[in-house]
Amino acid sequence: MSRLGNRPLSIPAGVSVAVSGDEVNVKGPKGELLLPVHPEIKITVADDNITVSRKSEVRIARSMHGTSRQLLQNMIVGVTEGFKKELEIIGVGYNAKVQGSKLILSIGFCHPVEFDKPEGVEVVCPENTKIVISGTDKQAVGQFAANIRAVRKPEPYKGKGIRYKDEVVRRKQAKSFGA
Repeated sequence: MSRLGNRPLSIPAGVSVAVSGDEVNVKGPKGELLLPVHPEIKITVADDNITVSRKSEVRIARSMHGTSRQLLQNMIVGVTEGFKKELEIIGVGYNAKVQGSKLILSIGFCHPVEFDKPEGVEVVCPENTKIVISGTDKQAVGQFAANIRAVRKPEPYKGKGIRYKDEVVRRKQAKSFGA
């Protein structure tokens, strides 16, 4: 039994939720998101609450119950507040800049690394060593941040690379040639 899946979701003011067949559409002040729903999951909207339930007790229905509820919660938060990930670039000569719809990274390779901004994701570089990614879709924001970080992960000896703002990189001690 899913404890999280059984909790009803409240719909804040300014947000509209429409369920049509196997899709849920959430509109809010920051945008609109669409979620395909698994056929074993039933979503009902009544008063200012959303209730997620299962149609049967098969394994996939039990596993998707809490997941579907949390995805709906993330959609509601996304269209009201939005999501944000901040990255830091650490290393001498490493920097980032936004040109049009591309993010360009100079991070120690012989060529600049370019990323096209995904649809619905906003990228800003307030400083040349900071990247702020924001948007309404939590998965798109997190995936784009992970793709950027994967280009040059922080290494454990000097700590150089791209890391999340609050990420702690455990440092290793280099080899010492003592007598």
